[in-house]
Amino acid sequence: MHLADPEARGFDAARLDRVSAWLDETYIATGRLPGVDVLVARDGEAVYRHTAGVARADGTPMAGDTIFRIASMTKPLTSVAFMMLVEEGKVALDDPVTRVLPEFAGLGVYAGGGGEVDFLPARPAGMMRMVDLLTHMSGLTYGLQNRTNLDAAYRKGRLDGHASLPGNDHFIGELAKLPLEFAPGQGWNYSVATDVLGVIVARLSGMSLGAFLATRIFAPLGMSDTGFHCPEDKAHRLADAWAYKPGEAPELFDPAEKSSTRRLPRFESGGGGLLSTTADYHRFCRMLVNGGAADGARILSPKTLQLMTANHLPGGADLTQMSKSLFSEAYNAGAGFGLGFGVTIDPVRALVPGSAGEFYWGGVFSTAFFVDPVEKLHMVFMTQLYPSFIYPIRRQLKTLIYSALSESRA
Repeated sequence: MHLADPEARGFDAARLDRVSAWLDETYIATGRLPGVDVLVARDGEAVYRHTAGVARADGTPMAGDTIFRIASMTKPLTSVAFMMLVEEGKVALDDPVTRVLPEFAGLGVYAGGGGEVDFLPARPAGMMRMVDLLTHMSGLTYGLQNRTNLDAAYRKGRLDGHASLPGNDHFIGELAKLPLEFAPGQGWNYSVATDVLGVIVARLSGMSLGAFLATRIFAPLGMSDTGFHCPEDKAHRLADAWAYKPGEAPELFDPAEKSSTRRLPRFESGGGGLLSTTADYHRFCRMLVNGGAADGARILSPKTLQLMTANHLPGGADLTQMSKSLFSEAYNAGAGFGLGFGVTIDPVRALVPGSAGEFYWGGVFSTAFFVDPVEKLHMVFMTQLYPSFIYPIRRQLKTLIYSALSESRA
């Protein structure tokens, strides 16, 4: 990949190089992370890239074309797909979800029970709107939240978007049997809402989510290595995934040689099922930082993207005031939530350099990205360590990257 001159893009090159030494010393040499691949860009042009460590336990080095499980970094892509259908007039943000998913007509709110006994009769839930899915204010949950009997029911049904689910109709049908955690619009909880959104994209478009993403986003942007499985001719590029073990070296979690990601999934998870590369996700971020278009392909209008990256939490709240989640890919202080993206609303409260209005997300294997539309800056970070909340690497990377700026456009 060609790198533009960082000095010409308002970076101090020597300070940017500190990122490499810091990653190598802090994370690679210590064995905290097997390997990393990080890219920094301004005005859509890559100015820095560092690829280090190993992609596999057999010593295969991390490479510029390594394929990663991006997990919840799938969510922004699914959200963009849905907003493309909004732009075409096929659906509206304030439409009831039951317009496309009639199975949800009888949903109620959790009132107790569960576990080894039946749930108590649910309280009336009120109307769930499409916007509630995009903002994670739908009342749905994740089994991985691991707090309540409702979360346990999700785990039992493998409803966290598992690739082995029999398909879209089964997923929605099983969700419809369970109560919501809270009435739509009354709280924020990181959930399977984006998986539900992916089913809606499929039903509205008349094609699978994977086909829609491939034809409407991946092909126009040149994201040739992104999809819901790793084809056999690219299997040699797939990374292993590791799991954190306290006080020990990371444990091999999903070896590439045997990974289920090499098979076509029965369920295409719009919330977490995609594989991608640093270069491909960079192409997606180029489109975002450029107001919805890149390389002659317009995916969204600038005004749609502005709507998506505004804070939609009621009254301008941040996640410390709204979140009921034990786990999400967001930091909470100074952070709001848009339509598929975490949004920084106050860098002072967040205690990390940045800009009000930057947007971001990450994945449970510790991958991450952010886009700063003020500074026209973006970053893509790839690794494969589960879970993502062990190290403060995202905050540390942001601090180092912003400290390398020599020119601010704010």
